[in-house]
Amino acid sequence: MKISDLIPAFAPAEGPPPTQLGAFLHWCLKGTLPILFGAGLLSALVGTLEVISALLLGRIIDTALDTGPENFFSGNLPLLLFALAFFVILRPLCFGAAATANSVVVQPNVTPLVLSRLHRWTMGQSVTFFDNDFAGRIAQKQMQTARAVTDVVSEVINVVFFALASLVGSALLLTSIDWRVALALSLWLACYLWLISLFLPRVRKRSKARANARAAVSGQVVDTITNIKTVKLFAHAGHEDRAALGAMDGFRLTAIDFGIIASGFRAVLMTLAGILPVLLIGGTLLLWSQGQASAGDIAAAGAIAIRIAQMTGWVSFTVMGIYANVGEVEDGMRTLAVRHGLTDAADARPLKPSRGRVSFENISFTYGRGKGGVDGISLELHPGEKVGLVGASGAGKSTLVSLLLRLHDPESGIVRIDGHDICTITQDSLRRQIGMVTQETEMFNRSARDNLLYGRPDATDAEMIAAAKRAEAHEFILSLRDFKGREGYDAHLGERGVRLSGGQRQRVALARAILKDAPILVLDEATSALDSEVEAQIQAALDRVMEGKTVLAIAHRLSTIARMDRIVVLEEGRVAEQGNHAALLAAGGLYARYWERQSGGFLNIPEAAE
Repeated sequence: MKISDLIPAFAPAEGPPPTQLGAFLHWCLKGTLPILFGAGLLSALVGTLEVISALLLGRIIDTALDTGPENFFSGNLPLLLFALAFFVILRPLCFGAAATANSVVVQPNVTPLVLSRLHRWTMGQSVTFFDNDFAGRIAQKQMQTARAVTDVVSEVINVVFFALASLVGSALLLTSIDWRVALALSLWLACYLWLISLFLPRVRKRSKARANARAAVSGQVVDTITNIKTVKLFAHAGHEDRAALGAMDGFRLTAIDFGIIASGFRAVLMTLAGILPVLLIGGTLLLWSQGQASAGDIAAAGAIAIRIAQMTGWVSFTVMGIYANVGEVEDGMRTLAVRHGLTDAADARPLKPSRGRVSFENISFTYGRGKGGVDGISLELHPGEKVGLVGASGAGKSTLVSLLLRLHDPESGIVRIDGHDICTITQDSLRRQIGMVTQETEMFNRSARDNLLYGRPDATDAEMIAAAKRAEAHEFILSLRDFKGREGYDAHLGERGVRLSGGQRQRVALARAILKDAPILVLDEATSALDSEVEAQIQAALDRVMEGKTVLAIAHRLSTIARMDRIVVLEEGRVAEQGNHAALLAAGGLYARYWERQSGGFLNIPEAAE
């Protein structure tokens, strides 16, 4: 195993992330602690070597004074060779090992480890979680938390272990000189720790506020960029600029608050650091004047005092950074360490290949509002049956689809596929049995090939191209060329497929559904964004996609569902009427009125449909 692989960078986490700081950090870092502790011990060894350096300096000075210049080199060769080996070989090797442990083993692996664990957990959240937040803000929180955890770990190893070893070693060395000098260091250290305990909770609080304001800026900017076409169409660049500047000003003010407390903290600690050499060197000089300390003791105490005084600024700045990062971890934890709103049952089983029978049994769901959604719907789709859903906006059509896909759980009633309650099967296996084409076709800013293969990643190129041809997408895909010169199936489609027309996006979505070849197909306003001519072209591809599948189709354009085996009309969350196109027209009810308003559904329907 390579040294860089000592920490498994993508090891999965166990269970949900806790909401207490210590437990959350343990969740993030579980499996790495022995390696992290080993890196800390190396850092502590380096800190101990700093004390040994001062001890060696004092010993050499005392030896030089005792032996005189004539016999110094000849009489003290072992000591000098040891010092040479210490400073030229041992000390650099230990420093190099500590640096390698932190820079090669810890930092490059802890960030992806924490980020992958947070990302996996976030991906398991329900759709509602993402609906209630900015995409940019969620991404920012993941990156911020992973970086902050890594910085905390790195600085604890680099500084805390090093500083503790240096201070303990320094206290022992000073005790060997005189207990009163060690006592002076202890009193100074007590003042140092008191000041840290006074300032750092404030640093932590202001750091959380700064992190939250920074994430708000990211969320605002990403939201604007994601909707840039709408911004331009409504000529609202100025409005978006003001909104962004408002978020940036909030971040600027929190950064100023953090800077004020940080600069005050450092100024006070640097003043305290200036007192330490006075205490240690002055105290040792006083002992020397009384014949109780040697010149070497003065040199050793002076080296320790100056080293600790210099280290004080470094340590205080780093500890402040650690607390600032802890604040950012806590801020990210509040957003990300949220229990999943919709989970698989503990004994959930994968759904076996489905025949396509779908049953809604007395289903009610109102999004917690007490009204809207669906109310007591019972409906069964037989294998291979094509059912259209019709109704005014808010009648419950999309709610029924969301319940079938288990994006929400019903408040009462059961949804079944092939007799299985979908709450007892795994969500992934359920959704693998359902293909979907929506009005707002989701495209990744990846190649046409990647977008098509999202339907079935293990499909061959031949299968992918065959699906594209069936969806009448192959020809226009071959003509694609992106700004980097990539062509055809390798051309990138732009954010949300912006480089394609509405009809082209729908054809890619249909090809993806063909490639997935799921036994159940949901069409949610699949052609409502298209003009009638393009819709007619897509309809032929749709008919091929629907062959042999159980279909649930939502449409405001009745022409797209008039050919369905059965049409279900919803009104205020209930089934108002159902039957085929001809029967519903003959009944003269709600469907007939819808049809009349649409002047025959925009397109000519064959006589057979009536």
